[in-house]
Amino acid sequence: MIRIINCTTQKGGEHKPKMTNEEFEQLIERYEKLVFTICYQMVRDFHEAQNLAQDTFFSAYQHIDSCPAESYKPWLARIATNKAKDYLKSAYMRRVIVSDDEKFSNIPAENSPDEIYIESETEQNIRDKIEALKEPYLKVSTMYFIEDKNVEEISKLLGRPKKTVQTQIYRAKNLLQQLIKEERQT
Repeated sequence: MIRIINCTTQKGGEHKPKMTNEEFEQLIERYEKLVFTICYQMVRDFHEAQNLAQDTFFSAYQHIDSCPAESYKPWLARIATNKAKDYLKSAYMRRVIVSDDEKFSNIPAENSPDEIYIESETEQNIRDKIEALKEPYLKVSTMYFIEDKNVEEISKLLGRPKKTVQTQIYRAKNLLQQLIKEERQT
């Protein structure tokens, strides 16, 4: 829950709040899940999303006079989005890049060790399935999926027509999908 500090909006020296603290608390209760969800989907960090949601409501409270009452939802969503974008920009600038060690340069900063392990296991599993294919699909699949060669390059290297290579890639994809589905069912 976000706490309300007791402050009012100033206009020309006099204090005239557009909405009372109780009304603003109701606004928070109504939209706090939306704001948190927007922040969390963008930053993928629970605690940072909480901080950004609180910043969002603080900014909204400070500028509540600039928004018509019927537009609170999109207005809060826009503030939350902008706060998350600002955070991502600043987090990117603070990121430390290790230049001497190539192992770390290929690891995305947002992935946890578990996600990295699962991804590498999945890649190895797919690589094993590709290597288990029989010709004419083995060479084409290896070049296309593992070596990242395009259809023209494969066609020239194997001396096959371009349309034949495209068909073999299509059929290899279907075979791989079928193998993966069968594995998931067992």
